[in-house]
Amino acid sequence: MEKFNESLTGPEYAQRYIDEVNSLGIKYLLNSIVLEINNKKELLLANRNGIFKFKTKVVILSMGCRERTRGAIAIPGTRPSGIYTAGVAQNLVNLKNYMIGEKIVILGSGDIGLIMARRLSLEGADVMMVAEKLPFCSGLPRNVNQCLYDFDIPLLLSNTVIDIQGKDRLSSVTIAQLDKNDKIIENSAKNIKCDTLLLSIGLIPENELSKKADVKIDHVTGGAVVDNIGQTSIPGIFACGNVLQVHDIVDNVSLEAEYITKGVEQYLNNQINKKRKIKVHIKEGLCYVVPQYLSTIKDTIFSFRVNQPGKNKVLVFENEGTMFKKISFIRVNPAEMIRVKIKADQLKNVKELTVRLVTK
Repeated sequence: MEKFNESLTGPEYAQRYIDEVNSLGIKYLLNSIVLEINNKKELLLANRNGIFKFKTKVVILSMGCRERTRGAIAIPGTRPSGIYTAGVAQNLVNLKNYMIGEKIVILGSGDIGLIMARRLSLEGADVMMVAEKLPFCSGLPRNVNQCLYDFDIPLLLSNTVIDIQGKDRLSSVTIAQLDKNDKIIENSAKNIKCDTLLLSIGLIPENELSKKADVKIDHVTGGAVVDNIGQTSIPGIFACGNVLQVHDIVDNVSLEAEYITKGVEQYLNNQINKKRKIKVHIKEGLCYVVPQYLSTIKDTIFSFRVNQPGKNKVLVFENEGTMFKKISFIRVNPAEMIRVKIKADQLKNVKELTVRLVTK
């Protein structure tokens, strides 16, 4: 809705860009994989025609993200069939017309998991519950209402799967309640009979290639550390989209990609001030900020996520301890990225930028 001002399905949205790439005559290689990128901006690429090496002036990282799996959170138990990530289930049900199970438990309240709870219910499955280890839902509020409450699917907060049972096929899972320190509450464990476990436990920016190029990674976002033109710690390597930070909606991925092209143009024309580098500090109420640095005086879009839900909050921007901008919010939620545009004239005199989220 934000990019094209109309409601589009995923394939329709993608086709708009495919058509534009073709109309502009932009070259592309399909069925190809980049094996390596180094800090000299050299790429090693492989496809069915062989292995090729490219020397580039600029590299734009836009590899997207991948799903976190069972192994990433180390759920103990046996290894039967019937355990899927939400994206794999989406592929099987929506694209290949396979039904994944009959009695389904979903772990994690990410948006894809919530959407699949509704999808599987419509296909006739018994979605027994969604368990979330956090004390609040990690998906968008509209998905909680439309996908869970509208279908009478229970949402168990501060709960997680602590064991998996089954030999050939999943037969049950054990769910337990967690305290505020993420410790299992004694005698809270209960066994749930099911044949399918769906994991919706988050996304990880796909930065293995970035690390090979010595790009500095933010340990909170999982993406590259960038300045306000999208440039990483390696000059000439830029990052945008879900490889930089996991977004809520696709419109923001596209807008972020367009946003960094101005910086790419400045770099190619040698118009970047290499000496200016102001760190953006975040204080109470915030998990992370992108960009992490200011290098250019320009209108800058800052992206934030809060660390817990709240109401009547104020985002405060300070220069050396003096407030120069504040923005009020009726409510905030970790599932909803906050994107704020600050004008260049408000940033031109900034020497030390601090951002905090406070209660009105």
